[in-house]
Amino acid sequence: MFHPDHAALSALQNTGIKIILGPRNEDLPSLAKDQTFANKWVQTNIIPYKSTVRFRYLAMGNEVIPGDLSSHVLPAMKNVQKALRASNFSIRLTTSVASPVLGQSFPPSSSEFSEESNSVMTQIAQYLESKKNPLLCNFYPYFAYAKEPNSIRLDYAIFNSSQTMVKDGAFQYSNMFDAMMDSMYWALRKVGAPNVRVIASETGWPSGGDRFATVDLAKTYNNNLVKRVKSGNGTPVKPGERIEAYIFALFNENLKPNGVEQNFGLFYPSMEPVYPIKF
Repeated sequence: MFHPDHAALSALQNTGIKIILGPRNEDLPSLAKDQTFANKWVQTNIIPYKSTVRFRYLAMGNEVIPGDLSSHVLPAMKNVQKALRASNFSIRLTTSVASPVLGQSFPPSSSEFSEESNSVMTQIAQYLESKKNPLLCNFYPYFAYAKEPNSIRLDYAIFNSSQTMVKDGAFQYSNMFDAMMDSMYWALRKVGAPNVRVIASETGWPSGGDRFATVDLAKTYNNNLVKRVKSGNGTPVKPGERIEAYIFALFNENLKPNGVEQNFGLFYPSMEPVYPIKF
């Protein structure tokens, strides 16, 4: 949930559904600079639901690194953590990042944070390491494939290969999703945060809006993703770490501009399924 929506939070009460909640990105400066604002944000948006809604993580910022808001992420985490502690409530604090935080990312072992992101991400990563909190990452093999369809094999992008497609030293990859996750693990390791768990907070494949965005490909990717997660196997770099991943999105977003961004949903706005998926 990208911002507190009290109607949605009320609907989620006593359902047992775990959620990831974040503030609006534009609220990060106030959360970072003003402890009173952070206290009020927690009292308004968290505490009324603390016994009825299952908060999995609080994500301070969605894809704001690199960028003008990036310097506010860690101070916002710390102030919200103080506010939670004052209310005798605990939720793991983190942030959500995407591919622009990385400079080089292929092969995975060469990955490191970009020049624009490195300073902020180093501080955040080391903070997460100290708190044993994860890093949320949005991984989209679709966009990588759509950008370079002549260089990337489709079966590698949609989990349809059981053969090694990429060799990176001792590590072998049959799908791009695993390689993307390990790229982030390598970058974290290089800034002194080797134990931070990477969570795939968003991933998916669009069913329309582009020649590589079809119902069949979306169905294949997301069903294969479910199988990959349910296997219980980790990535080549973290074989013992079960993968935690979230499909983007539940519904197609018809109010977004025309193109693939409208078409990541498992359901149409009418609540009819776009394609079957088995969890």
